[in-house]
Amino acid sequence: MSDKLIDETKPSGPAAVGKWKVTVDRELCIGAATCVAVAPKTFILDGDAKAIILETAIEEKSDTILEAAKACPVAAIIIEDENGHKLFPE
Repeated sequence: MSDKLIDETKPSGPAAVGKWKVTVDRELCIGAATCVAVAPKTFILDGDAKAIILETAIEEKSDTILEAAKACPVAAIIIEDENGHKLFPE
């Protein structure tokens, strides 16, 4: 698997993944890596133990990405639909 970021200039997003915009709030992220365990094609931890978004996120099922966001113990992953409505956290 490639560890190439979806956007080198904004490693934690916002990033367009399919019809969604995915963002990791770096202030909230505690590096629990639950997102990595649930959606390994989408997330990896950087050198600061913060989640970043991988280019391979487009290969992950939308439901899996949403489950990864819900699994985050501090709700640091924000998912919005194409109209800017928050899907998670609500």
